[in-house]
Amino acid sequence: MTQSTSSTRTRAPHQWIALAIGAVYLLVGAAGFLVTGFSGFAEHDHSQTLLGFAINPLHNIVHILIGLLGLALWSAAGRARTFGWLLVAGYGATFVFGLFAVSNPDINFLNINAADNGLHLGSVLAGLAIALWPQHRTATTPAAQHY
Repeated sequence: MTQSTSSTRTRAPHQWIALAIGAVYLLVGAAGFLVTGFSGFAEHDHSQTLLGFAINPLHNIVHILIGLLGLALWSAAGRARTFGWLLVAGYGATFVFGLFAVSNPDINFLNINAADNGLHLGSVLAGLAIALWPQHRTATTPAAQHY
């Protein structure tokens, strides 16, 4: 009888959060094209909304890329943390940009509205949760240690 050398990996909660956020952003980005189509690529038009969030094709592409990044990085704890930090940096910058862009159509190439700003701030907080989730340490006993 041979013993299997494969081990089952347990996923940490922050990895599942990264997967969920990646999947949601991917789906939202794809669904956004049902609203916007592919015209008006970086157009400022708050009549194009998905569940109250203003979008345009460029905004949809950004959501798809973030979603794909989440799906690519969720499977390893360290990579999931990297995804968390990328959410913090990217959506932190987007939140600050959105504070100015909402009231200035000349610079609002992502078609951001106030609801988007709230979601971006929520994404920053989710990114912090992913990046800073406590690491699970396995307890070792002297008998289990190899000298």
